[in-house]
Amino acid sequence: MNSFSYEKIETFFSNFSIICLFFAMIAYWIDLSGTFTRTRKNVLTLQTLSNLNFSSNNTTTDLSFVKKTNDPSSMQASSNMLELSTKKPFRPTISDISIASSNFGSLGICLANLSLFGLLALRWFNSGHFHLSNLYESLMFVTWALTFFQLMLGRMTPEAIIWLGSITSPTALLTNAFANFSLPSEMQRASALVPALKSNWLMMHVPIMISSYGALVFCSLLSIGFLILTSSLSSKEYDQQLTKESSSDDQGSKIMWARDLDNLSYRMLGIGFPLLTIGILSGAVWADEAWGSYWSWDPKETWALLTWLVFAIYLHTRITKNWQGKKPAIIASIGFVMVGICYLGVNLLGEGLHSYGWLKFFFFFFNFIHFFYFSPSRFRI
Repeated sequence: MNSFSYEKIETFFSNFSIICLFFAMIAYWIDLSGTFTRTRKNVLTLQTLSNLNFSSNNTTTDLSFVKKTNDPSSMQASSNMLELSTKKPFRPTISDISIASSNFGSLGICLANLSLFGLLALRWFNSGHFHLSNLYESLMFVTWALTFFQLMLGRMTPEAIIWLGSITSPTALLTNAFANFSLPSEMQRASALVPALKSNWLMMHVPIMISSYGALVFCSLLSIGFLILTSSLSSKEYDQQLTKESSSDDQGSKIMWARDLDNLSYRMLGIGFPLLTIGILSGAVWADEAWGSYWSWDPKETWALLTWLVFAIYLHTRITKNWQGKKPAIIASIGFVMVGICYLGVNLLGEGLHSYGWLKFFFFFFNFIHFFYFSPSRFRI
């Protein structure tokens, strides 16, 4: 198989992954809108049932199990009972469609993950070396890592798949599209390794660092979503709402969703922080082997350390201070900026020992702006 055939297959994989991520994003957003619709419907159902008076001549129905709670199973049961009592014909609504949309979204993420894996494996086979030697391959690996972490965390917490998909799919889509439609074609081609990268440490250090970036970005985005949901509450008000045993209003539902986002963010930190730690340590060993020094205060090294410190503070506040809610979420949001600077921001300087594959500022800025105006004709299959 010649290089032209490899390029065509790689292009197919990249475009197919974009299509899968796009439809997954739409499916998850439909599911998310259906969740809000179902919540309002369940709140109204509980309020209606509390005002219903059944005479002795009617069919006796035990309503003692209906509690004012946001438990999905109890609210669904009460909703079904109300529909039976009113004898209304079934008409599909957006809340019904959203249940199926979640399955389509998960399928899209799974197909995108497999497509990206095929793309990276093909580039590895075609080039003869590990596939993380330039910015394009790095961005595609980040996209793959995001989809992988969503599938893994979604299997651990299936009840939270709607939030994971609604956040992961647009992030992965933008990263993938930027790599394919903003970077010049010469940067998208596989090239020979520079001498500094010809080491077995490449296969350990670089994938671990990039995977940690993906996990920590995921953690930060979940925290940002938490802050958006709780923007109308202070930290004290959120804690007070959280201690309530039950709440059947919209505010109570938002508190439950915010709590789920906070817990998911903490779980992602448990994945990303150890990866970042191992990545920094392996990078220090590689640096000593390549440059004769474990630490040179290179811009990339410095910002990686600062990023590690920010998330270490986040972890410290959760474990020793027992902080929950808005305070650690703000720290994680700061971590999002730190990861962005560490991963791409320092590349704009064009200085330091990690100077291979870096971009000049105006070139990067021009292509970033151009990304939002790309033509659909640039899709190549």
